[in-house]
Amino acid sequence: MHKQTASDLVAFLVVAQEQSFTRAAMQLGVSQSALSQTMRALETRLGVRLLTRTTRRVSPTQAGERLLQTVGQRFAEVDEELEAITALAENPKGTLRLAATENAVATVLWPTLETFLPLYPDIKVEIVVDVGLTDIVAGRFDAGIRPGEIVAQGMIATRIGPDMRMAVVGAPSYFEKYGQPQAPSELTLHNCINLRLPTHGGLYAWEFEKDRRAVNVHVDGQLVFGSASLILMAARSGQGLAYLTEEQVRADMANGDLIRVLDDWCPPFSGYHLYYPSRRQPTQAFSLLVDALRYRD
Repeated sequence: MHKQTASDLVAFLVVAQEQSFTRAAMQLGVSQSALSQTMRALETRLGVRLLTRTTRRVSPTQAGERLLQTVGQRFAEVDEELEAITALAENPKGTLRLAATENAVATVLWPTLETFLPLYPDIKVEIVVDVGLTDIVAGRFDAGIRPGEIVAQGMIATRIGPDMRMAVVGAPSYFEKYGQPQAPSELTLHNCINLRLPTHGGLYAWEFEKDRRAVNVHVDGQLVFGSASLILMAARSGQGLAYLTEEQVRADMANGDLIRVLDDWCPPFSGYHLYYPSRRQPTQAFSLLVDALRYRD
């Protein structure tokens, strides 16, 4: 590839991502007119229009969007390789972006970061709380955290937590008024607090298993949240039944604020795993974090 073409492609990626010649020019350290001429020259060489220009914004054409996705990914991989090579001769550094649920952050990620970050002051960690099944590649995350059984194929997964169990819980005041369900099917008669998954837009089905019989119940109720902490808050106040991990409700069950039901229908399942694409070449900073998080029974 010609050196000038490579330089022009870098400029195109910045313009397409910023959707502004003004911001892109500032980022690249060139004048806006020079950047505009560079883009026109690239389009002429390729024989296709890459950008749609209006008075208010710049956006990629269909060809430009394809170039952004394909070439952009290649340049991102080059940047990762250069960062990994640089890290070999320097102190570990870099920014790591992780997608995880509130519970995963509280129970496995944060306890490790408390001791990890002071050891490596040049490593930064950005955590995006995610209750859906976000595509970590499309979202440009370094890694995600999920229970092992739902990690997508083709990913490298490292176990970072013990097995888990779910728990159906409610406040004593709720059960005094409505009684306790004796089987998962009876949950349809109760006011249950739902969790909406933002990635798919649907409500999370409550999953149960007993004697190798699996049952999924689509519960109903007055409240729907996108956060486990809000579901827990509502359950404590007697607004309905909640379906959360044991760890999230352990303290409330111990002090009597919440009562557990259908215990025998909630078997253990694979605990949290940190996962990332198999084609990714880990940086030194990422490898250190993975090792620190690794579950050691």
